[in-house]
Amino acid sequence: MASVVQPSHPQLAVSAAIFRDDRILLVRRARSPAKGFYSLPGGRVEFGETLHEAVHREVDEETSLKIDIAGLAGWREVVPGTAGGGHYLIMSFAARWIAGEPVLNDELDDFKWLKPDALGDLKVTGGLQEVIQAARDLLRA
Repeated sequence: MASVVQPSHPQLAVSAAIFRDDRILLVRRARSPAKGFYSLPGGRVEFGETLHEAVHREVDEETSLKIDIAGLAGWREVVPGTAGGGHYLIMSFAARWIAGEPVLNDELDDFKWLKPDALGDLKVTGGLQEVIQAARDLLRA
């Protein structure tokens, strides 16, 4: 298996904290980065694409869901560790589910609609619970 060559500069990415009724959508990554971890659907922003366009495209590609973006819920930065990996700045948006049922692409291998305070012992990406809470607060405002 060939190793993935990471860019030598930070990558801009987006994610969506999608709420349906009182539940958040979590997806499990099927490959690196974050393989085996539950997180929010999302990915890299393409050149010339707005952040909102990127959120809609990534959510559609990964889950086939239609959403309404409420606003920026927060951000986090992932920097390369001792094992390598990429450098990402992830802008996370609060969103409401509008239509569709999750149909996962090959980047994901599981999904769950969960109450935000019921993540239990799921293996989740760093900062996920803080982003979920910020998104929940934004949607309640």
